[in-house]
Amino acid sequence: MTEDEIGILFVGDVVGGIGKRTLLKLLPTLRDRLEPAFVVVNAENAAGGLGITPRIADELFAAGVDVITLGNHTYRHREIYPYLDAHERILRPANFLRSQPGHGWCVVAHDGVRLGVVSLSGNLFMNAGRPAFAEVDAVLHAMKGDVDHVLVDMHAEATSEKVGMGWHLDGRVTAVLGTHTHVPTADARILPGGTAYITDVGMTGPRGGVIGVKRELAIESMVTKMPVKFETSTEDPWINAVLIRTDGALRARSIEQVLEPAPGVV
Repeated sequence: MTEDEIGILFVGDVVGGIGKRTLLKLLPTLRDRLEPAFVVVNAENAAGGLGITPRIADELFAAGVDVITLGNHTYRHREIYPYLDAHERILRPANFLRSQPGHGWCVVAHDGVRLGVVSLSGNLFMNAGRPAFAEVDAVLHAMKGDVDHVLVDMHAEATSEKVGMGWHLDGRVTAVLGTHTHVPTADARILPGGTAYITDVGMTGPRGGVIGVKRELAIESMVTKMPVKFETSTEDPWINAVLIRTDGALRARSIEQVLEPAPGVV
């Protein structure tokens, strides 16, 4: 394996137990077919639709996931706080406050190829403590010379902020991949400087709901404008992911969407 020809599989937001089971069911087949060198998963909704727990993180790592990224629901479960500090390969957004548990980037290696992974949160309509653009510049400076490729998970609400981040990092990272809105977008492409980009990878979970929630509960909330306790749907689970093929250090050759149902998962 060389940095000229590796594959990186990135899996969009894992939602609830159904999303986790979908990932675990399909990952072995995807590994055989796509032969990625690295697997990175956003799992910030894996615990009942909100946050992640140490048990779930351990399950994902045991299944061969290299890095877990998170987002705005990082701190939903208090038991994850010490886990975030203790484990290098689970990331909360780098532009959270430095006083908050966890860290925002790491470097993993396989067969001599080094992949840096950066988790970021958008600032528009989000609650990140520090600016994403300045933070990613600082992280890339810290990584300089220690990585062959860099993948950035831009977990953001505003499409403009994600697109802007893609252009800001074009030619400086291998991929900028948007997460958070749970709906895969149709703009996967290689930017002029060689960076793979997509505004949102999508959601690994129940497509039969409303971005992961049982549709009748989501609709009730929208219609009545009253508080409704949401539950994760289990209907029509899919995996939403992208496969990046590289073309030299910090350059992508292609980005391919992986959108597949998981029949038999309940």
